[in-house]
Amino acid sequence: MEKQNKIKIALVDAQNKPTKPNVVYVFIDASNLWQAQKSKGKMFDYEKLKIFLKAKFNASKIQIFYYTAYPAEGTRDYNLDGKHKFFTYLKKGLGFIVRKKELKRIEIHSDELGDSIQEKGNMDVEMTIDAIHNMKKYEVALFFTGDSDFLALITYLKNGGKKVYIFSSKNNISQELRTGGDGYFDVLNLQDDIWGRELKHRGVLSKTKK
Repeated sequence: MEKQNKIKIALVDAQNKPTKPNVVYVFIDASNLWQAQKSKGKMFDYEKLKIFLKAKFNASKIQIFYYTAYPAEGTRDYNLDGKHKFFTYLKKGLGFIVRKKELKRIEIHSDELGDSIQEKGNMDVEMTIDAIHNMKKYEVALFFTGDSDFLALITYLKNGGKKVYIFSSKNNISQELRTGGDGYFDVLNLQDDIWGRELKHRGVLSKTKK
């Protein structure tokens, strides 16, 4: 009888014991996802993506970081207001943390090809800082990128006891990164509905407006 009572008490304690939180942090390299969107012909629906990731990894809490570089004013023949409104939607509408910076324009001089402008907007450092700085806050890290430069960071996080998963697409993922985490997902092969409107090229948009 006493043994049965102890078993019952142990079962009750196990049921009442709070489950360990499973906090998931997501780090999105927008330039890498852009390549996947072009292949799919559709834009991501980031609200659907957030819901999908929270359910997929059974997250008690999810925090998403979005990294992007945008063109400087006057360097494009189209208005950039829509891009900045989209960043505001991610922040205020979906609770994303948006890290953005203006594309750096570098003049390239070549006697053979002539002068040209190269644009760079690498966000690797910002992503790495956020992943390490917040390391004590999460159990699972999801990286939307295909750059092999992140392999050292992913190895560091795994050695620190974190589960790390990579999301990218077949033509934008290095072999080192594909096998470097605890799992890899090709966003183009996901069965869940994470897609939004169709992607239209600017030429098509211009004709539509006329």
